This record gives sequence, C-alpha cells and structure tokens, in this order.
Amino acid sequence: MGNSEQAEFDRDIAVRRIDEKTYAADLAPGWVVGGGVNGGYLLAVIANALRAHLPNHPDPIVLSAFYAGASTPGPAEVRIETKRDKGSLAIATAELWQGEELRITTTATYADLDGLHAKSSGFERVTATEPELPPLDECLSSTTAPEEMKKFVPMLDRYELCVPKEQFVWGGAAPTGEAVFTGWFRHHDREPDPLSLLQVLDALPPVTFGLELPGWAPTLELTCHIRHKPAPGWLKVTHFSRNLSGGMFEEDCEVWDSEGKLVAQARQLARLPRA
Repeated sequence: MGNSEQAEFDRDIAVRRIDEKTYAADLAPGWVVGGGVNGGYLLAVIANALRAHLPNHPDPIVLSAFYAGASTPGPAEVRIETKRDKGSLAIATAELWQGEELRITTTATYADLDGLHAKSSGFERVTATEPELPPLDECLSSTTAPEEMKKFVPMLDRYELCVPKEQFVWGGAAPTGEAVFTGWFRHHDREPDPLSLLQVLDALPPVTFGLELPGWAPTLELTCHIRHKPAPGWLKVTHFSRNLSGGMFEEDCEVWDSEGKLVAQARQLARLPRA
C-alpha cells in the first residue's frame, strides 16, 4: 500500500473551496459503472467536501443521499448548508450539481469517531455475523474480468474485489438463485478509512445478478452508517436483499475489517437493472 496522500482514490475525491458554502470537484471517469458514475464514489466526494467544511467534526457518521439523476465525469460543485456545528455532532445538507442539473441531495451527521468511542466506555453489542469467505488464494479477482466487462464498468480497475468462484459474475458464473454477494475488498494503493468506506458500501455488483437480472441498477437512495475506523488490510463486504417488488429492490451492506469488526453498514433502494 502506498502513501494515502498520493493514492488514486484521494486524488479522485479531491475538492477545492470556491466560497464559504461551495466546493468544486472533478468527477473522475474511472468510476463509471453502466450509465453513470458510481454512487458510493460520489458520496465520498460529497463527504470529502463536508469534512473540509466541518473541521471540528472530521468523520462521517451518517450520510443519506437521494439520487436525482445519473452523474457524468467532469466538473461538479458541492453546495453545503450547515444546520448544526457544536458539541459532539455536526449536521449539514449537501447537494452535488453539474451545471444546472441537481445530481444528489444529501443530509449528513459528522463527529469525531475516536471521541464517540471514548465516551461509550467500550460498551458494544453486535449480533451481526461476520461473513465466511474462502481464503483469498481460493477466490477469483475482479482484476481478471474480461476487457469488455471493464469497458462497461471501468471502476473495476480502481480496486481489487476477490469473490468465491460461484459468484464470479464477470466470467459467466451461473446465477446462484440468491440475492447475495460477498467478497474480499481493497483499494490498490491505500488503506481503508471512513471516507473510502462510503465507496466500499456501494462497490459490489448488484445482488440481482444472483437472480438472473444482470446490468446497471440505478440507486434511488443510499444511507450509510460509519461505525468504526477500519484496521489496515483487506475488508470483507457482504450485500443481501430480502425484498424485490414494484420494479425496485433494497440492498443491505455490511463491511468488516481485518480485525473482525463491523465498521460500516448501508441500505439502498435501487431500480431493477437496465439492460
């Protein structure tokens, strides 16, 4: 892993302050999937602007985003309104615009994760179960996906996702019949942190692949909870759905770090995949 300050992900989520409420960004073409830029990457761009805007509260705790339209690579603006910035929490709204088009509207809560855990006296109760995965050397890497697949999903080259052989959808694995997707994950040149977890929460292929419904599934709403700062190393990521109806499906995500701690959770509502 390289210096995080020079990592591709950090360059791609960089923002520049324009005025007291506005930040400029350049959405990188490498994060395109299907018909638009990946929603988790976009949320990380917004979160980076919020971090710059709320220096006393450095860590995203909750972000809830509504996607008004597909974003495209190129210039964008993040426009922020602070609702609260005192005590242990800050709350703000942030909108991502491209020209005259609203792409995303977001409400966020920020804090200091270390401070929150210090005040909790270490009390935790977690009944969620860490996913069981084959060893890394028995899984297949997304880096080996066919070139025609990478043209449709360029962001496959931005990280490494290693999945059980039966879930290697990029190589034609047969649908499992279950709305579940699980794998090992890491960015190529940086260790995970709260900002990168926002992208991880939306990185895996839609669980609808397992139901013989492949393709781009546009996100309508995505809510992310960052629970801990992750330890260095590979992450375990699992997505699952329990309700597909009305042309939409919900997708829950959990991210576990290399020390077996549940560090992030998300739920999104998405449309069924488009061909």
